[in-house]
Parts: sequence; structure tokens; C-alpha cells
Amino acid sequence: MLTKGKQRFKLKMPGAFVILFILTIVAVVATWVVPSGSYAKLAYNQANSSLQVKQPNGQVEKVPATQKELDKLGVKINIQKFTSGSINQEISIPNTYERLKQHPAGVDQITSSMVNGTIEAVDIMVFIFVLGGLIGVVRASGAFESGLLALTKKTKGHEFLLIFLVATLMVLGGTLCGIEEEAVAFYPILVPVFIAMGYDSIVCVGAIFLASSIGTAFSTINPFSVVIASNAAGISFTEGLPWRAFGCVVAALFVIGYLYWYSKKVKQNPAASYSYEDRDEFNQKWSVINNDEQQAAFTLRKKIVLALFVAGFPLMVWGVMTQGWWFPKMAASFLAFAILIMILTATGKNGIGEKGVVDAFVNGASSLVGVSLIIGLARGIIAKPDLLLLDEPFSALDFMTRSRLQMDFSKIQDELGMTMVLITHDVNEAVLLSDKTVFLEEGKVKQEVNIALPKPRRFGDQNLLPFQQTLFNFFLT
Repeated sequence: MLTKGKQRFKLKMPGAFVILFILTIVAVVATWVVPSGSYAKLAYNQANSSLQVKQPNGQVEKVPATQKELDKLGVKINIQKFTSGSINQEISIPNTYERLKQHPAGVDQITSSMVNGTIEAVDIMVFIFVLGGLIGVVRASGAFESGLLALTKKTKGHEFLLIFLVATLMVLGGTLCGIEEEAVAFYPILVPVFIAMGYDSIVCVGAIFLASSIGTAFSTINPFSVVIASNAAGISFTEGLPWRAFGCVVAALFVIGYLYWYSKKVKQNPAASYSYEDRDEFNQKWSVINNDEQQAAFTLRKKIVLALFVAGFPLMVWGVMTQGWWFPKMAASFLAFAILIMILTATGKNGIGEKGVVDAFVNGASSLVGVSLIIGLARGIIAKPDLLLLDEPFSALDFMTRSRLQMDFSKIQDELGMTMVLITHDVNEAVLLSDKTVFLEEGKVKQEVNIALPKPRRFGDQNLLPFQQTLFNFFLT
């Protein structure tokens, strides 16, 4: 007689959708539990050479700009930091925290935040759909299989060199310009390569996402984190730069060292993989190698297809870093490459026809629906205010960084669709970013100018000149 053994209870990690649902509930509950409050703020007023103390309730008090007054407030900063302009943003005054009125979220926010988050993430979702469709078409062309077989033959015995190069580039991208979520675009081209070389999902994620995250965590000159944070703290972003650079190098060495040890172990014994249970499922999803000899032939047409596919990625990096591209523009560039590849794949002796390439694009896009929805649900956890106030947010930045962030600001404003109030003394900035400019004098509205120009606007646009001249005239009169 056979007896059935007892089933042992085994904890299993919930899926991404369940985790995000739980986090959404936690975020809503936190609005009822976590106290709402603020510190008093201190700023230097250059107009009357005094310090300005803003209480949590909004009351403003002027005090003399002296070191004695700073010591009295408990602010351990030299007064020259304020008077010289090194600190030009508000800073918190120690021991002034006050509770403010709570604004808890309702139960309905649990589901509505999921829907709104998905709507707000539509640009990223469309980008992922286009990328998935592009991958589907390239797979259908057979260029992936042929190219990877040729690559694995040439790199035999030196496989880790590719991992080292990818991880190093990702660290540099993270520390210099904050490439982290953008790294999702590199998975389709690199993961099949790593699988073909005998590595697992841990190596793939480690070389791409972990490396870029390390670079972002130790940002050296990343304008989207350390520069903005330094400006908010009232210090130069170069302060602490050598230590951040040193930390980045040390962390990168640890990551690359770990990847070398782990990849070597997995290469020798695939069963030693930490994700061995999911190995078959992961390989089935990402692997592109088959045993069709006809498909393995690396023809000129396939080389062109693969070259077009790869060309989209450096173009994306160039667009993000120099042209201020965001996800819609990135999606449009990949769609252009997808159309060219679809034409090459559909025609010719071994072409699969119009229906074949369209089905390949649709199937490739549909395979990433789950990933896209996860991103949308994650966006729902982030609170979106109805009104955003910005007081001289770009004033302490150098010209190039300020110009780039101003362009990003305009795109983010258009994407989120929220009302933003921007305080600035820069006429060009006001015309570039605003729909309506209000000129104040001694606390009273002196003039209002509606700027009815399409966005995003570009520096040097001749249409901006009349509005700039109008505002300059207000300053001069």
C-alpha cells in the first residue's frame, strides 16, 4: 500500500500585481496614520538683505541677517553662505516641527489610484508595446538566431567580457545621467545574448538593472538627482563629489566581482543558479535559438535587420542625453525602425508577407502587456498633487543643466496636466515655460501676460521674442 507523504507548507513570494495592490492599500492607510507636518523655513532675502522665517502655518517674519540670529535659530551655517548666494533655497530650521491638518485618502482611492496611475503611465506603456512589437518582428525575421549563433562562436571562452562591458556602461549611465528605468530598453537585445552564452536571469538583471541602479545610487553629476537635491539643500553639487565617485567605483567593483563569481558558477553548473526553478520558463520567453539550419544562415538581409534593431538603442541614448527625448519620442523612433524591419521581413525570397509581420508585431506587443500594467499600477502609488509650487527651482544650476531641466520640466508639465506655479526672476524662463505670466511689484499684480504658444517650446524660437520684449519693458518701467 502506498502512503502519501505530508505536504510541507512552503511560503511563496506573491506576484508583482499582488505586491502592488498591497502597497497601494498600505499607502492609503498611511495617509490616516502617518502624521502631517512641516518645519519652519529659513531663506535670505537679497532685496532687503534680511533673513526670512516662514512658519508652518504660513506666517512670515523678517529677522536681521547676522550670525548671531542664525545661532539663535539653531542653524549651524555661516551667514556668508546666505549673503554670497551659495544658499539660495529655503532650508528647514531645527526643532520647529509642527503638526498640520491631516488630509487622509478615502477607500475609493485604492482603485481610482490604480486607474489614474495607469493613465499617467501611458507614455511608458506605449513605448514598451512598440518595443515588444519590434522584438516580435525581429524574431520572426530569424535575424536574432543567426546573429546570436555567430556571436557565440566568436566569443567562445571570453563570454564574461560582454557582461563586464555592459555592467560598466550601465554604471556610467546611472551615475552620469540617471539611466535606470530607461534600462528596460536594453533587456530585449542583451538578455537573449546572455542566455545563448549559458547564463541565467540573475546575470541578466545584475548586468543591466543592478549595475545601473548602483550608478544612480552613487550619482556623481546626475542632474536628475544629485544636482536637484544639492540645489534644494542650498549647496553646490560638487560638494562630496570625490566621495561619491569613490563610492561608485567601489560599489561597481563589488557588483562586477559578484557577477564574475556567480556567472562562472552558473556556467559550470546550471543547477547552481538561484533561479533554476524558473530557468525553463525564462529561457522559453527570451531565448531565440532554434535548430533550423536554414534559419541559422546569417544572410545580408538579416544583418541589415539586426543592424537596424541595434541602431535604435544608441539613437535613443543620444536623443535622451542631447535632445531631451522622453518616452513618446523614444517610442516613435523605435516604431520607425520597426516599420523598416517589417518591410525587409515581409518581402524577399523568404519573406513572411504582410500578415506575417503584422501578427509578429501584435504578438510581440501583447507579450509585454503584463509588464506595462505593472508599471501603471506602480505609478498609482505615487501621490499626484493638484497644484505644484516651485520657487526658483533652476536658479543655482549652470546654464547647460538648467536648460536641459527646463525642457524636461515643460514635458513633465504637459504629461501630468497639473497646474504649476513657478516663481522666477528670469524673463526667458518665464516665457519658455508658462502659459500665463503675472508680474508682481510690492506684493501687487502689476501686469498679466497670456503666452498662447504651443509646447514644448525651444530656445531661440523667434515666436518667443515679442513676449520676452514685453516682460523686459515691464522691468524697465
